[in-house]
Amino acid sequence: MTALKESLLFTMGNPLLDLQAHVDKAFLEKWELKQDDAILCGDKHVPMFKEIVEKFKVEYVAGGSTQNTARVCQWMLPKPKITTYMGCVGNDDFGLTLFNKATQDGVNAVYQKNSQFKTGTCAVLLVENNRSLCAHLAAAEKFTIDHLEVPANAELLKNAKFYYIAGFFLTVCPAAIMLAAKHAAENNKIFSMNLSAPFCLNFLRNLKCRRFLIWMLFSETMKKLLRLQKSKILG
Repeated sequence: MTALKESLLFTMGNPLLDLQAHVDKAFLEKWELKQDDAILCGDKHVPMFKEIVEKFKVEYVAGGSTQNTARVCQWMLPKPKITTYMGCVGNDDFGLTLFNKATQDGVNAVYQKNSQFKTGTCAVLLVENNRSLCAHLAAAEKFTIDHLEVPANAELLKNAKFYYIAGFFLTVCPAAIMLAAKHAAENNKIFSMNLSAPFCLNFLRNLKCRRFLIWMLFSETMKKLLRLQKSKILG
């Protein structure tokens, strides 16, 4: 069995600070949101986040698809910092809260900071037994490969044995994905991705990292799409 050393698992993704709050239907209607739905934040939704904080009891949770995976993986392990997570946040209070929440869960959160954009957030609005998600990516979309060229960060990538990236990151920094994938392939390590959503298929098709994949994770819906497009995506 591989020794459980620090940074054994290396992950990258879009870090979001989840703002979870119980609201009413009137609040959803005001901001043109639907129950049991998930959307990207439009310009009209930006002021909503401030109103959520001012009007409701908010629980802050470190979120984002890949970061959630890192947190759950770390939860199952006996000591902290076995998982390393990288992504881009703003140089603001939400970024600090996100860092604190992730590290409290044992994750080695090594964020790139972009002072020109706010930390990404996701409104998790709970109404009865349903939820409505509204994600404002902001700084999360601004990750650059420069962060992996910082010597200490390059060591974290180099020393890992396993690599995991969600498909959503395909739209953010393909160069960083290729760097991790190529390193894994050249050093006989495990590189894996989650296709995450149907739109990610088109981005994967144009990225050469697919030839380095050892594990590809997907839902039943994605499985059906893969069957239909296998020759286009994986051929």
